[in-house]
Amino acid sequence: MAKEKLVNVGLIQVSCSGNPEENMEKTIRKIREAAAAGAQIVVLQELFRSLYFCDTEDYDNFSLAEAIPGPSTDLLGKLAGELGVVIVASLFEKRAEGLYHNTTAVLDADGSYLGKYRKMHIPDDPAYYEKFYFTPGDLGYRVFETRFARIGVLICWDQWYPEAARITALMGAELLVYPTAIGWALSQDQETNDEQYTAWQTIQRGHAVANGLHVVSVNRVGREGAMQFWGGSFISNPFGRLLFKASHDREELHVETLNLSKTDSYRVHWPFLRDRRIDSYDPITKRFID
Repeated sequence: MAKEKLVNVGLIQVSCSGNPEENMEKTIRKIREAAAAGAQIVVLQELFRSLYFCDTEDYDNFSLAEAIPGPSTDLLGKLAGELGVVIVASLFEKRAEGLYHNTTAVLDADGSYLGKYRKMHIPDDPAYYEKFYFTPGDLGYRVFETRFARIGVLICWDQWYPEAARITALMGAELLVYPTAIGWALSQDQETNDEQYTAWQTIQRGHAVANGLHVVSVNRVGREGAMQFWGGSFISNPFGRLLFKASHDREELHVETLNLSKTDSYRVHWPFLRDRRIDSYDPITKRFID
């Protein structure tokens, strides 16, 4: 019998303030707590250094961006090396004057910077004016070979696209992680809130099923402006079963042991990858088929 591959994944769901240094200090404390609880991989929420500034179109917010690698990756890399953990950190990247990305950096357990993924799908909706700030990613989909697992990284709005999950899985990811910032408008009724959260969780659990992979989704929590971020961070097994679900209204830190060896069993018994008709999928590259 093949040896089981176990990995402890920590997720950190917190509220944020308008002070980037304060948010970083808080996150570092939480990373230390996660490592003390046994986490080997720690996943942070989207744009954890600040409030979710994309709720307005404000040129002053560009001052929040930084180079990647840069100050935050240097700081988190030292922390990763000290604690012996992998850190998946979502940051606002300044690539050049006037060129910005929504980017996630991966720091390995020896403190080394493994690289970055730039968010591919950029939303533009009320209170989510990301096209004002972010250029779509141009690095393609990425998988990072860390000490503990091959991690496929996608970001928030990428969650709704099965193509992104599929491609990342086909590149050899052993688990998919989604740093996230999504919430409810304060004007909405509870039925709408429930429907939106259920859809968000369901489609990601579907990615787990379709690809036979664990999915880790980490959202922020707390009220910011006219938005209540809905938390609800969760971990799904490769057949969509919830292993953990956080609350909607509290900061939470959770460490879950994942058995990555389960992927082979699920893929053998539910052979979706075997039965893919890749010869028939050319139309997927069309915007619309008339």
